[in-house]
Amino acid sequence: MEVGARPVPNLGITVAEVALEADLAVLRAHARTWARLAVTEKIRHLRAMRARTVETAQAWVDLAAEAKGIAGTALVGEEWLSGPYPLLTALDRLTATLAGIARDGVPPLQPRAVRTRPDGQVVVDVFPVDRADAILLNGVRAEVWMEPEVTRETLSEHTASFYRQREPEGAVTLVLGAGNIAAIPPLDALYALYAHGGVVMLKLNPVNAYLAPVFARIFSSLIDEGFVRIAEGGADVGAFLCAHPQVDSIHLTGGERTHDAIVFGGGPDGEARKRANQPVLAKRVTSELGNVTPVIVVPGPWSEPDLAFQAAHVATQKLHNAAANCIAAQVIVTAQSWKLAPRFLERVRDALGGAPQRPSYYPGSRERVHAIEHAYPNAESIGIPMDGVHRTFVGGLDAENADELLFCSEAFGPVLAQTALPGDDAASFLRNAVAFCNERLHGTLGAAILIHPRTIAELGPAFDDGIAALRYGCVTINTWPGVGFTLPTASWGAYPGNTIDAVGSGIGIVHNAYLFDRPQKTVVRAPFAPFPRSLGDGERTLLPTPPWFVTHRRADTVGRKLFEYTAKPSLLRMAATVAAAMRA
Repeated sequence: MEVGARPVPNLGITVAEVALEADLAVLRAHARTWARLAVTEKIRHLRAMRARTVETAQAWVDLAAEAKGIAGTALVGEEWLSGPYPLLTALDRLTATLAGIARDGVPPLQPRAVRTRPDGQVVVDVFPVDRADAILLNGVRAEVWMEPEVTRETLSEHTASFYRQREPEGAVTLVLGAGNIAAIPPLDALYALYAHGGVVMLKLNPVNAYLAPVFARIFSSLIDEGFVRIAEGGADVGAFLCAHPQVDSIHLTGGERTHDAIVFGGGPDGEARKRANQPVLAKRVTSELGNVTPVIVVPGPWSEPDLAFQAAHVATQKLHNAAANCIAAQVIVTAQSWKLAPRFLERVRDALGGAPQRPSYYPGSRERVHAIEHAYPNAESIGIPMDGVHRTFVGGLDAENADELLFCSEAFGPVLAQTALPGDDAASFLRNAVAFCNERLHGTLGAAILIHPRTIAELGPAFDDGIAALRYGCVTINTWPGVGFTLPTASWGAYPGNTIDAVGSGIGIVHNAYLFDRPQKTVVRAPFAPFPRSLGDGERTLLPTPPWFVTHRRADTVGRKLFEYTAKPSLLRMAATVAAAMRA
């Protein structure tokens, strides 16, 4: 819907607002129906969405690739792997969860998937789910760690609680979609529908509103029955919807300033209300608001191929989606005593410069990068920019400076920083790195650890203790937190404990296809080296260079084939996917 349309005579509202009013009235009229709809009927809608996702996937990817200036390149693989593929897998996993609820009253968790840490914290293995997962992402494992109050005995009480309500009244949820990663708006809408039982007004960001026809087709069965509406437009539409009395709750993926403007209002008055914790909006607001993402590089016996591979890995974590990611790597944390650190950082610079060129399509990228270059005279501009936005490296930041700009604010552009911490051995460095990330860096969405398997073995239980101590919603070992985003059975959101007046990386979680009510964090583990070098390190994995690497020469083919297999599994399609992946 276009905003800024002509006013309706004598009413003082625009034609667009009249249409929004009508859409909200439809949602309100159907809110209770959706909340009380039989599980089997909700599964029917999941299956309809699945069919429409398969039908529209190629058009979705083509539109996104054209808009981001990467059409015809291997980088199109990013659009498969962060667009229709995660939505398709989420639909499949939610279907399995609801089928388990319909059959047994609970999601289909195997008892052997649930265990406890030595301190009693409950951990649930959530990936791989089946043999196909184990083959296609061989060596990748994911766990959801519950909040400490959850026990093995009470886990079922803290799972899918909405489906234990006898006669829910229903609610209207406004989902403010992100403009960067294409899967975010439909995934957020899906969670509001199926985890919280609300009908959804999905407001698209103007940056990717070109996907409105695709999303309308995917949600068509829900739109036809009055459970979903989709709106377009700018900030004025968002403000109108947020303030509307028919909207009961709001979920947004975006920035902290946007959250605060919604909750407390803008300008100096809004800042004063935030300080006093006096919101202008008396509605439940959940959010995912980004992060200054650390990459903790634990010292160890890295070979020259290890340095090169992990440097490409760091470049991927920075440059994926033109660095327009809430979970893009921002601060590399190295050990002062590690003799290989200078060589590793040299390889990181090489990887940044050698990665495929692409436009910085996201609005404001140029201004943010230029502001950082101005703030840091020692900033290194790497490579030749396509559109005046350099890939920028800022080394040697003072870890003791709590006011360091790149520790306190998200660049949301191709800027990578580095700092070094003391530690005579891996164990002491890891303790220092955990404390630094928890205390110095803004946000609690995700953190990555790069560590040699021999170092993990040497650390023993101390390594898991380090993971436990990191206050982040997603902690990844030898992979990027963005992988945690794509796994539907993992939870995605900030570490618990934020409040509306100190919102940090946000409040609440999404994805989470098993519908855990109280997850604390997701932990994803992956091989340190690609196959076949992984075998030399004692890692029993066949995973080659992952297709989400920006340096992967066949990422577009692998992404498409992975989607095609998931859409219609067969041994032939699996073999084709594996064969393409092995030719990285």
